[in-house]
Amino acid sequence: VGSEMCIRDRIRALRERAGISQEQLAAKLQLAGLNLNQKAVSRIETGDRVVPDFELNYFATVLGVPVCTLLEYEK
Repeated sequence: VGSEMCIRDRIRALRERAGISQEQLAAKLQLAGLNLNQKAVSRIETGDRVVPDFELNYFATVLGVPVCTLLEYEK
C-alpha cells in the first residue's frame, strides 16, 4: 500500500495481524472506555467514518502500538 496507507489501513492491518475480528476490536475498545460497535469499526476501515484525534490513543492502546504508528506516512 506504501504511501497510500492511511490510519484506516493501519487499523485494519494491525487488527488482522492481531488475529481479531472487527467485533472483537470493538469489544476491546469498549473495555478501554471508547463506546464503538462493530459497525463503527467497519465504517472506519472502509473510510466512511473518520477517527477523531481523541480516539487514536484508544486504538493504539488496544492494538498494542504507539499512536505515532497510526500516524506515520511514507514519502
